[in-house]
Amino acid sequence: MQISDILTPERMLCHVEASSKKRILEYFSKLLATETGELTSHAIFDSLLVRERLGSTALGKGVAIPHARVEQCNVTLAAFLQLEKGIDFDSIDKQPVDLLFALMVPEQSTQEHLEILAQLAEMFSDDNFREKLRCTSDCDEKYHLLTHWQTTSL
Repeated sequence: MQISDILTPERMLCHVEASSKKRILEYFSKLLATETGELTSHAIFDSLLVRERLGSTALGKGVAIPHARVEQCNVTLAAFLQLEKGIDFDSIDKQPVDLLFALMVPEQSTQEHLEILAQLAEMFSDDNFREKLRCTSDCDEKYHLLTHWQTTSL
């Protein structure tokens, strides 16, 4: 699955002012709920929060990937936020998080979930990619970077 299959420009927010992990999960819940008639933002928020309580989804280097398998969800969706100023997200490297990519998948889609997470982890581990995302001021350009990223491994 490609990022362009699950992320739309409408589910991207750039230069966001937020001061807490809870507020970030609320933003993501609202963005993801706009695409699903059967799911409420509250149900999505609860799923993201339950997963976050199991352990932080922060990867380090200012990146977090909040994600959850959601009951009553029948489509995989993603959303992206870039914060104006990084926040504490319980990252292993103790660095504030400013780049966040949320993922919501159907409860039964375990393999797809793991494959997308692996792709995102590879994408956000690329120092040059992260720098481009942070230095690009236009949200449409960030969308292009996210949806056109290609792995560098053979």
